[in-house]
Amino acid sequence: MSKQTNILLIYTGGTIGMVKDYASGALKAFNFKKLLKNIPELAQLDCNIDSVSFDKPIDSSNIDTTHWIHIAEIIEVHYESHDGFVVLHGSDTMSYSASALSYMLENLAKPVIFTGSQLPIGDLRTDAKENLITSIQIAALQEKGRAVIQEVGLYFEYKLYRGNRTTKINAEHFEAFASMNYPPLVESGVHLKVYYENLMPKKRTKQLVVHHSLDNNVAILKLFPGFNASILHAVLETRNLKALVLETYGAGNAPTENWLISGLRAAIKKGLFIVNVTQCSGGSVLMGQYETSEQLKKLRIINGKDITTEAAITKLMYLLGGKITPKTFKTIFETPLRGEMQ
Repeated sequence: MSKQTNILLIYTGGTIGMVKDYASGALKAFNFKKLLKNIPELAQLDCNIDSVSFDKPIDSSNIDTTHWIHIAEIIEVHYESHDGFVVLHGSDTMSYSASALSYMLENLAKPVIFTGSQLPIGDLRTDAKENLITSIQIAALQEKGRAVIQEVGLYFEYKLYRGNRTTKINAEHFEAFASMNYPPLVESGVHLKVYYENLMPKKRTKQLVVHHSLDNNVAILKLFPGFNASILHAVLETRNLKALVLETYGAGNAPTENWLISGLRAAIKKGLFIVNVTQCSGGSVLMGQYETSEQLKKLRIINGKDITTEAAITKLMYLLGGKITPKTFKTIFETPLRGEMQ
């Protein structure tokens, strides 16, 4: 008889952990110690469930790098004792957090599943129960004594995506997330359907390495018609700025104005790392395909390919925190580290 898997729920905050006080109508934090009492369906799952909560659960709009480090440290402490992890998190910044954790957890051989909900767990029409129950089921999936999922995923509304491929697309629908450039890893219907061909290739088990250092001296600059030199210079001259995600048009295109090209060239010369990421929901940067991106290619701007903005900004924080040398930075960024880009 196979042993039961041990799953750790990590509650950071967010709607999923709220219950409505029907007397006042106010939302209050859910007591995870009473999880089975409130969700008796969990008793039917063939796994042991433990939970740990942030001392003070936070709205995901307040998430910052210190919280990512805290989540990574919780996983590090419980890594040997647990077979899978489910992180309960507010949906607004979940894609950023899932992306950051994917980089921070090197050689991950167990599932780390982010999930949340659009409605509180106590609501009549809540999506919280399904998201939570299925996330635990996916985290507990084992074959021949090894985890089926060995990466950071994000589960919402019947689909598990690679976390660093997701973007929040809707604030009102239950289907809140999309992964435009990469297919789902698992779909939940009557049965769980695992798309093995989409999973990270399993490597020989190496020791988990948890990276605790992130550098948030980064920025995102989105181009728009009417974008001007004074805005560009205000951003490029930001004190201590080390890296910039430049959200360009279409397949990586930007205005051919001299002030833009010379401004970017001067910033790169001073040591600023600039990544070209498309502001389209799906698709990839193809620098040099049009005249409007030829100049950026000549500047040797980093090619973000089909990476999301969320995965790009967190990858910059991770690489800067790892003290990557300027000489190798472009090559390493353009290399897929956790399946975040093609």
